[in-house]
Amino acid sequence: MGNDSLKNRFQEQFGHECRLFFSPGRINLIGEHTDYNAGFVFPGAVDKGITLAIAPNGTSIVNVLAIDLEGQPTCSFDLENPQKPEQRWACYVFGACMEIAARGYACKGFDAAFTGDIPLGAGMSSSAAIDCVFAYALNVLFCKSEIDRLEIAKIGQAVENNWCGLNCGIMDQFASVFGKKGQLIRLDCRSLEYEYFPFNPVGYSLVLVDSCVKHMLGGEYNERRKSCETAVAAIAARWPQVRSLRDATHEMLDSVRSDISETDFQRASYILDEKERVLEVCGSLEKGDYENVGRCMYHTHWGMSRQYGASCPETDFLVGLASDCGVAGSRIMGGGFGGCTINLIKDGMLPAFIDMVKQEYKDRFSIEPKIYNVTIGDGTREISNK
Repeated sequence: MGNDSLKNRFQEQFGHECRLFFSPGRINLIGEHTDYNAGFVFPGAVDKGITLAIAPNGTSIVNVLAIDLEGQPTCSFDLENPQKPEQRWACYVFGACMEIAARGYACKGFDAAFTGDIPLGAGMSSSAAIDCVFAYALNVLFCKSEIDRLEIAKIGQAVENNWCGLNCGIMDQFASVFGKKGQLIRLDCRSLEYEYFPFNPVGYSLVLVDSCVKHMLGGEYNERRKSCETAVAAIAARWPQVRSLRDATHEMLDSVRSDISETDFQRASYILDEKERVLEVCGSLEKGDYENVGRCMYHTHWGMSRQYGASCPETDFLVGLASDCGVAGSRIMGGGFGGCTINLIKDGMLPAFIDMVKQEYKDRFSIEPKIYNVTIGDGTREISNK
C-alpha cells in the first residue's frame, strides 16, 4: 500500500488527517543470538518495513487498525484504565504506550493505522519495526522529540520483553532505529558502541530466500537464552568476573561441561564461536574477502542447526542447496525455527540459483519459496508532516 492510499484509508476509518512514519525491518549478516549474550552483531536496516499513519484524537482512547491482518484487525484501549489487549499484535502498540508512560511522559489518545511490506515470520523483525515506529511517532506527537534514538531502541526492546513475552536482545530495534542507507552496523551489545561499515559487495549480491515456514519466537527462544544463562552461572562460580558469555572462553566452558547439561554446553559453545565470527567477518569485509565472509555464514548456519537447535528441515535444505550450487555463503537469519535464509551470491549465478531453489524446494516440500533482493536502507523516520 502506497503512502497516499494509507492516508486515504486512515481518513476513511477515523475521519481526520494524519502524519506518516516509517520503521524498517533488518537483515543481520552475522552474529545470531549474540546480542543477549553481550556480544557483537552486524545488522543493517532494509528498504522494507512498517508504515504508520497516526494522529492525536483528543481523548484517552487509543484506536488502531492493522490493515494487513485478517480476523481481528482493530483494537481499542483506554490509557486512563489500561488493560492489555487480547490480540498479540496489539500488545506491541499497548506496550509502546506503557513504556513511554513509564519514562514519565504523558502519552495521550490517538488513532492509528499501519501497513507493511516485511514478510511476517520471515526473520526480518517485523515486530521490532512495529515497536520502533510507534515509539518514535509517540515521541514526536507527545514528548516533543525529547527521547533520543538510543532510548527509542531500548523502548522497543522493553516492549518485547515486558509486554510480548520475548526475552530478546536489542539488535533488532537498534538496527531499525539507527539504520543508514548502504551501511551495516557493527554493534557491541554490551557497551552499545557502534560503527558503520559501508556495504558494497562488488561482484556479489545479498538475496533472501523465504522458506515460508513462519517462525514463532517465544518459548523456544527464551529457552535458549536460559541455556546461556545457565552456562554463565556455572562459569561464574569459578570465574566471578564472567557476567555473560561475552566474557567467557572455550577453556572456561570446557571446565564446567560436567556441571551443565550437554544441550546447554552445545548452545553456549555455539555462542562463543559466533562472537568470534562477527569480528572475523568485519576484518574480511575491510579486506574485501567475501569468500571468507561466506564461509563464516555457512559455519553460523550449521552451528545454529546442530548446536543451538534453532533451524528446521526446510532452512537446512535451502542452505544445503546453496552450498551445492556454489553460493559463497548462506545461513538461516533471525531468531530461527523457520523464516529466511540470507545468501551471498556471486554475480552471474543468481538466475540459475533462483530457478534451482524454486524447483527443488517445491519438489521436496510442496512449497514455492519467495525471493527477496536486499537493499540496505535508512532507519526509523517521519516521512510526511502533512
